[in-house]
Amino acid sequence: MPFVRARDLDWPPPPRVVVIEEIERAFPDFQSGGTRLVLTQSTYLLQAWIDRLDEHDLIVATADRAALEWCAPEFLQVRGCWGAFEIFELDRGLGLEPRGSLNGTLLSSSPQSPVPGPVAMMLAGAFSSSDPAERLTLCREAVALAPESAVACLALASAHRESRDGAAARDALDRAASLAPEWEAIAYESGKLWLVYDDMSRARDAFERAADLMPTFSAACSNLGATLGELGEPGRALAAFRQALAHDPRAFPILNNIGVVCRELGRLDESEAALRHAIEINRSFVFAHYNLGHTLFLAGRHREALDAYEEGQRRDPQKNRRQGCRLAVVRLANGDAAGAERDFWAFANAAPADEREDLLLEVYEVAHALLAQNPGLEPHRPFLNRIGAEIAKSE
Repeated sequence: MPFVRARDLDWPPPPRVVVIEEIERAFPDFQSGGTRLVLTQSTYLLQAWIDRLDEHDLIVATADRAALEWCAPEFLQVRGCWGAFEIFELDRGLGLEPRGSLNGTLLSSSPQSPVPGPVAMMLAGAFSSSDPAERLTLCREAVALAPESAVACLALASAHRESRDGAAARDALDRAASLAPEWEAIAYESGKLWLVYDDMSRARDAFERAADLMPTFSAACSNLGATLGELGEPGRALAAFRQALAHDPRAFPILNNIGVVCRELGRLDESEAALRHAIEINRSFVFAHYNLGHTLFLAGRHREALDAYEEGQRRDPQKNRRQGCRLAVVRLANGDAAGAERDFWAFANAAPADEREDLLLEVYEVAHALLAQNPGLEPHRPFLNRIGAEIAKSE
């Protein structure tokens, strides 16, 4: 399924029922270092198949639940196109009977099944392997067998990127693009590669191309928003994030990004709403708590900001040092100088020298502005003075 493009199949006329057995096998996840080929990611692959179908067509899939949750956790999170599915648990043993019913209808399908060619089978074996070297070898063999296959070239590019051969990955992507210039998956993989090179402008252009070619592809829109944010275009970033959210409404990372961009734009109410929604979906997503605290702090709601930061720290197994130092500032804003001293120095002193200096400068700047705007906090100036003395010492 990942290596046979839905648009290339000879489909029967609608209405159609597409039956996919053991759908978890379509999403192999054995690549390392965040290099996973987009064709094997469920929120892309499944959406691409859904986009090929008509309104009254139907997909029926079977899966081993545990295996599917492992390779496609977005299934359990009801992310993206998974929200369009109804889940029916089947009794184990002889004579499987569904605990639910598909509106009382008996489904039937045409006796037609796509037969994968040797290249698709070779690529399936490549991406089902846990050995990157074997994957690269099989992808090379697939391209040698079918040099005009854009799918094989794209898979080879991903295998090269996994082996950290950026130049070879670029060559394979360029070859794929020459064979299928209108395929969004190639543009998306190109954007990922430009991110490796830290070329934000080219990454933006690639993700924008992918989003234009497949507007329902939430990850392309989300990555476009992230690159636009890095390039200092928060207005366009917000529009991209909102498009991503439209096709993945339970995407708490996207809601978190919307909250951050709205805050940058001074739209604090919208920022708060997005961040609270992210927390509502996933209470363990610590950065939504931290970002909510930051938004509430800027709104002058210091008590609520303290609650949000403390909740983030409580849930954060890493105990992020920068967020811990910001928590110290929020304690200061609430008049707790002793708590501010305790938290700030505990986190700052645990940081490497360069990071520590950066934390000193950030907290000094924010605390200085806080004292200037709140005369009632003047008795706590020693907190600021101590940080200033430490900065002067390092200079």
